[in-house]
Amino acid sequence: MLERQSRGRIPDAPHTRLEGAGGRLLYEHCITRQGFDGPYTIAYHERRPHEASPAAEPPVSLPPAASSPERLLRRHYVSPQSALELEPFPRHRGRLLENADVALSLAMPTRSDPFYFANADGDELYFIHAGSGTLRTLLGDVAYQTGDYVYVPRSLLHRFVLDAGSSQHWLVLELRHPLGLPSGYRNGVGQLRLDAPYSHRDFRAPALSAPRDEGLRDFWLKTQGTLQKYQLPASPLDVVGWDGSLYPFAFSIDAFKPKVGKVHLPPPAHATFEAKGVLICSFVPRPLDFHEQAVPCPYPHSSVDVDEVLFYSRGNFTSRRGVGPGSISHHPRGIPHGPHPGAYEASVGSKQTDELAVMLDCALPLTRSALAESLEDTAYHGSFVASAGNHSTG
Repeated sequence: MLERQSRGRIPDAPHTRLEGAGGRLLYEHCITRQGFDGPYTIAYHERRPHEASPAAEPPVSLPPAASSPERLLRRHYVSPQSALELEPFPRHRGRLLENADVALSLAMPTRSDPFYFANADGDELYFIHAGSGTLRTLLGDVAYQTGDYVYVPRSLLHRFVLDAGSSQHWLVLELRHPLGLPSGYRNGVGQLRLDAPYSHRDFRAPALSAPRDEGLRDFWLKTQGTLQKYQLPASPLDVVGWDGSLYPFAFSIDAFKPKVGKVHLPPPAHATFEAKGVLICSFVPRPLDFHEQAVPCPYPHSSVDVDEVLFYSRGNFTSRRGVGPGSISHHPRGIPHGPHPGAYEASVGSKQTDELAVMLDCALPLTRSALAESLEDTAYHGSFVASAGNHSTG
């Protein structure tokens, strides 16, 4: 996914011997994508990494999103007030929207994970709206804080360790196809171009410590919409070294360097990550358009091929009324969307914006869950009619 990294002890060549204490042979563990044709990482364990045994508990089926047809409306979901509003298992997260390419959830964990976890259904990308802590993985630790994107590759064993007293609020994306960087940001040898909106230095790779035992043996695997429990015979955190280009990382949204233009630039100018069927954009504080006749506010548009989702994190969202930090808007294909009444006109002459938000453009229609329905601001669609006046989220 990124450039090759190396940590700890590794042999001179892949698939050759690496010995531990007393000459004991260590175990090579290849983590690959696209069969054996994609990016990969090779880790070296003190113990066999494939000895987890099924636990007595049967698989837990996750509830599906609603499947019945619904009226096509612009929708707004308000932020939950506490983790109690979300599904309590696993990790206090609740799905809101999903299609065959991506599932969008919210998480507000109140404790560190008391088990290890891996998602065999897809890569995970977290946006940390609030909170700090450590993503602990078999490849090492990645510290995170408010404003970070945190990436966890498919099936990588991990758990989140929360900082004491830190209130957590995360947007969670489960991507059914590999997450990557837009190809246009790379040069011919794969290096990030000098005009890309970030550099390799902005991505924080894991720090590998000595093998450790946290005393945890429970391991939950998400696969095919179920959660299945296993028991580990020993600590899985026994890696002494690894190298490769597939690993977890953190990237601060504040490190994203936005493009600005003489007139309004379309959302792909803010592209940050991509996966098949999904484009993820970062809207960050920036100067606005500098044409003498510019209208800086986003223009009304009909995006006939994508559903658009916006997660509002902080700042003044001038094109919207009634949204605030933690709000999520969903504008489906098929109906035009744009700024609230008055926002387009009021933007003339504005020189900068302080908004910070994450946007998804989704190629397939999104279906919402019962949780999303319970969080909906039902006045939102009508608020785009000029005569509707102001509205609140209630």
